[in-house]
Amino acid sequence: MKKSIILALASSLALAACQSQEAANVENAADNQADAIDNQADNIAAAGDNATDAISDNTANVADALENKADAVRAEGEAKADAIDAKK
Repeated sequence: MKKSIILALASSLALAACQSQEAANVENAADNQADAIDNQADNIAAAGDNATDAISDNTANVADALENKADAVRAEGEAKADAIDAKK
């Protein structure tokens, strides 16, 4: 595996040595543009992750509030039942 990596690097360097400055400039410009597009994709993915996290947090908060409300209704029902039994 190390030999194949070394051969690939050597081939790249050999080809780069044969490339004209104009061709190198075109290739570098394309690489820079591709890097910028990759950065945009990363930013969009990060924004999506942030939105997902926010929705998840909000959903958990709503679920917690509903569970608290259910607990309160249960407690109120138990208190009313206890009050009825206490009158007997």
